[in-house]
Amino acid sequence: MRLTDFWERMEEVFGRAYARSWADDQHLAALDGRTVVQALDAGVDTREVWRAVCAHAPVPGHLR
Repeated sequence: MRLTDFWERMEEVFGRAYARSWADDQHLAALDGRTVVQALDAGVDTREVWRAVCAHAPVPGHLR
């Protein structure tokens, strides 16, 4: 998954204004306690980060 696709999905789930904030604030166990932004900055694959988001948040089935 390209990074632009990842952020498009995040914005679809959380809304444009909240997606970045959520990604910067939520620490996810599936990402070793890191936030989405921290995990992406550390080089974690976007698919793995997206799976962690899906496990933590109410992501619609068509976006999973």
